[in-house]
Amino acid sequence: MAKISQKIFQKIKNRLKQEKELIEKELKNFSKEDRKLKGNWNTLFPYFDGEIGSAKLEKAAEEVEEYEAKLPVEHALEIKLRDISLALKKIEKDKYGICEKCKKSIDAKRLEICPEARCCITCQKN
Repeated sequence: MAKISQKIFQKIKNRLKQEKELIEKELKNFSKEDRKLKGNWNTLFPYFDGEIGSAKLEKAAEEVEEYEAKLPVEHALEIKLRDISLALKKIEKDKYGICEKCKKSIDAKRLEICPEARCCITCQKN
């Protein structure tokens, strides 16, 4: 585990848990988690009742546009959630704060700023 004071470590752990809850809550507002593929979320496609008319078509077009705008948000939140979940698992296994590439400790300041960091600054740049 990285060289972090117990106080900062507990603060980071609590922050990760809070961020995980917030992201899951946000995702639930417009998507549904895939039961078969844990960690994969699917943005809910708008339901159309089959009615026709210019007003209905215009509303349908707006809903599809909104759906398309949510897709990249869903993707970004999924990645962030994956990294947070991975960090929490590393905490459980006492492997938190170790760079995945060079296996050295990640600087405590970096972990305070980005607690889900998987790599040290040097490896991240490369």
